[in-house]
Amino acid sequence: MQPPLHRRQPTPDNPRVQRTRGRVLTVARALLPEVGPTGLTYALLAERAEVTRQTLYRHWPTRAALLFDLILEGPDVGGYPERGGDVRTVATAWLTSLRDGISDPATRTAVLAVIAQSDHDPDSAQALVRIGQDRRAALNGLLEPSGVQITDDEYTLLYGPVLARLFFDRGEVTDAFIETVVTQWLSTLEREGALPRGGAGPADG
Repeated sequence: MQPPLHRRQPTPDNPRVQRTRGRVLTVARALLPEVGPTGLTYALLAERAEVTRQTLYRHWPTRAALLFDLILEGPDVGGYPERGGDVRTVATAWLTSLRDGISDPATRTAVLAVIAQSDHDPDSAQALVRIGQDRRAALNGLLEPSGVQITDDEYTLLYGPVLARLFFDRGEVTDAFIETVVTQWLSTLEREGALPRGGAGPADG
């Protein structure tokens, strides 16, 4: 069975392939805020990264595939959450990491581009679904020690307010805003019986 077009796995045991792939992503990340999604053509990217267009298509058969990797393999902003039994602590660290990651101009541009293209481009729509699935699975991995595993709807209720504040309100996501979102989210999980007794962790202050 062929892998989805928007997510072709690179060869993990070939250092040369990995170096090329990493160099291309670095160049694409620098170019994207400058030229925008439509300006990031494979011709320009191949020229700047000093590779052939055939090389680009082997790694990323579609533009959505490239944007997908730019989103999920963004720069290291530090502070990635650790696994833990305290749901509040994990969720707060998760949202903080999300906020910091989207503060990267290339990641932010790539997210907006995939969202904008998803209504008319099947590859972008599929990439958007995969991003959500990937991130929810990663969060559930961090939550495993707590015994809590969240559904698609519960995941949306957690990250939705942060993306709304950033992309629609064009406002700042402060630590206080994140704390409020997490508190409201935990209250919802408690009402639904999705949290073990005492599993939310203490509120700050």
